[in-house]
Amino acid sequence: MSGDALELAAAVRAGVRSAREVVDEHLATIEAREGELHACNLVTDDAARAAADAVDAAVARGEDPGPLAGVPIALKDNLCTRGVPTTCSSKILEGWRPPYTATVVERVLAAGAVPVAKTNLDEFAMGSSTENSAFGPTRNPRDPSRVPGGSSGGSAAAVAAAYAPLALGSDTGGSIRQPAALCGVVGVKPTYGLVSRYGLIAFASSLDQVGPFATTVSDAALLLDVIAGHDRMDSTSIDAPHEPLLPVVDHGVEGLRIAIVDELVEGEGFQPEILDAVERAARALEKAGATVDRVSVPSARYGLSAYYVIAPAEASSNLARYDGVRYGMRVDGSDVATMNARTRDAGFGPEVKRRIMLGTYALSAGYYDAFYGQAQRVRTLIIRDFARAYEQYDALLSPTSPTVAFELGAKSADPLAMYLSDVCTIPTNLAGHAAISVPYGAGEAGLPVGVQVLAPALGEAVMFRVARVLEESQ
Repeated sequence: MSGDALELAAAVRAGVRSAREVVDEHLATIEAREGELHACNLVTDDAARAAADAVDAAVARGEDPGPLAGVPIALKDNLCTRGVPTTCSSKILEGWRPPYTATVVERVLAAGAVPVAKTNLDEFAMGSSTENSAFGPTRNPRDPSRVPGGSSGGSAAAVAAAYAPLALGSDTGGSIRQPAALCGVVGVKPTYGLVSRYGLIAFASSLDQVGPFATTVSDAALLLDVIAGHDRMDSTSIDAPHEPLLPVVDHGVEGLRIAIVDELVEGEGFQPEILDAVERAARALEKAGATVDRVSVPSARYGLSAYYVIAPAEASSNLARYDGVRYGMRVDGSDVATMNARTRDAGFGPEVKRRIMLGTYALSAGYYDAFYGQAQRVRTLIIRDFARAYEQYDALLSPTSPTVAFELGAKSADPLAMYLSDVCTIPTNLAGHAAISVPYGAGEAGLPVGVQVLAPALGEAVMFRVARVLEESQ
């Protein structure tokens, strides 16, 4: 297997390599490892070969197929692809074929990329380990006895196992960055509204954001450049031109002000090697010309609590549409209410049911202000505290995950322990800001460690410059 996405695309566009050859190599890798890893819910091999042939035909005609020409890409199975089963790893959507395609998928197709698989995830993106899938867990390619993280664990594992140089995931509370850290790849959560959510099956609409996985920071910038930008099909999409990131990735950090977030390196549960990686990252940035300090974002310590009220509340509303009437699974009953209840009982897994009940309770009469209203007030404090930090600093640093990849089953009986996996990533989602996880050395048992770079809304350019310096400093 040769080359990252930038190299592969350049070779295909120049006619040095055929897209068909590139895709066949990656499909062979999938066939060799998928039985062990289960990163995919569906391998679209025939469609991938046909798409690769179309790219090669365009090159033969002297046309430019696009910046991702012939590059295999894996798509999280909550992104709609017309006519292709899209399940969210839930029984309730098993066999459903969407009548339309997500905007991000249309954009990668237009750029010449070749989808090779729909990847496994925690059901409806609810989880931190990809153990909550109705179709079985995904295993970490670095150590198959361990989880790949979640909820986009299938996409992270697909890139780590060289199924594809690129993948798309979604990040509601860390679901791109945390599995990227655990699998040792680059993962980006863009600014809320920078990337269209049209065709992303909703979990928590005010938090969800689609983003890239890649093996290099430059590849992640390339993919984000392809999928970013205004979309009139998404009312939350930012109506402004996207400034390309790839040209600025190598501009360095000379003169930048960066700070480690105190609240995201304090508390129980952090493995020493994780905290050491953040310190080493800080020293590397200083050596490259940045000033690195410490900063307090006081309300960040309440992020986890606020998130696990807001996200389930939005989920309970969004998942009400799965009623056995319009699409997906139906379990018959004597009347509509019984049919609806039986369908949801059979179709949803335990974690999804837990969050629907949490969210419905938080939104119920008499509790709305005490729970949902209070959580939204905490969210406002988090936004204000980050704003104060970004008045002083260009970017912030923290761990991505408090631990390296844990063993399958280690936390599945303790939801709270599982939720703590996202303690460093959640504040960014609540604020609507940008963040990236960069592999930075190894921890326990030689497993990958991720360092997180945080930036303000639309601060991706500086964030990628910092990430690139970290990548080069190892």
